[in-house]
Amino acid sequence: MTLHREGRGTILTVTLLVAFINGLTFTCVTTPWISFLVAAVSLLFWIFILSFFRIPSRKLTIQDNAIIAPADGEVVVIEEVQADEYFTDRRIQVSIFMSPFNVHVNRNPVSGEVVYSQYHPGKYLVAWHPKSSTENERHSVVYRAQGKEILVKQIAGALAKRIVNYLQPGQTVMQTEEMGFIKFGSRVDLLLPLDAKIQVKMGDKPKGGVTVIARL
Repeated sequence: MTLHREGRGTILTVTLLVAFINGLTFTCVTTPWISFLVAAVSLLFWIFILSFFRIPSRKLTIQDNAIIAPADGEVVVIEEVQADEYFTDRRIQVSIFMSPFNVHVNRNPVSGEVVYSQYHPGKYLVAWHPKSSTENERHSVVYRAQGKEILVKQIAGALAKRIVNYLQPGQTVMQTEEMGFIKFGSRVDLLLPLDAKIQVKMGDKPKGGVTVIARL
């Protein structure tokens, strides 16, 4: 397991803060149990921050006709919707909710060309709110693969205050390579062609870069 580069500044800041708080506590607090309690809580928080930016070792799935999960989390939406961005037709939406305890690296679901990449400022509704797909801060990417196009939205949640996306229109990308990162709880939506064969069900817990979400 390694740590993601997006966490360097946060991890350094938290490490210094934890060290300062514990140094101050052990110096100024005369009640030992309070000092040890502060140390235990701050250590758990530090471990949580490290785990949030983890990149676990995985055998990634590479399949030409498959759409691979762009993120870890839980499948909370599978439904036919009217597309509201880039597309004008109806699509199958599959949404993956990412809790703060999930791996937050986002990966390309397919190999192909990036034909659209757009950031949208917005609100910070809880990620499972129905309007989060259209009203929250988000970044949308459209891939062209196997002669078809799919859209992936990185959506900020109530805790997620920063979306990072590395893709630009015209890029050729490989399946399961990193597309971006969302800090502290969020959601990823996929808008797929109606003839896509969905391979997951509500409540499933896909792994980013591993689980097959659908087949083209």
